[in-house]
Amino acid sequence: MYLTKEVKAEIFKKHGGKENNTGSAEGQIALFTHRINHLTGHLKKNRKDFNTERSLVRLVGKRRSLLDYLKKKDINRYRAIVKELGLRK
Repeated sequence: MYLTKEVKAEIFKKHGGKENNTGSAEGQIALFTHRINHLTGHLKKNRKDFNTERSLVRLVGKRRSLLDYLKKKDINRYRAIVKELGLRK
């Protein structure tokens, strides 16, 4: 499995502040980004996997919603997470 408990804890510790702070917007955005990158690699190998493609589109939409929320709530946190993760917007 690509997303073990230790990997999730590391992502939330790095971006959310604490390991158990799974509710922070930054931690969730970082987790979604990790999953999106994994699914993108999978789809490059398996072009006809339409279920994975659909779940990838849903994840991108969820991440976009969280980024919009963060932008509206606190622009500095938004800019920091976009720069840290290397997102385009």
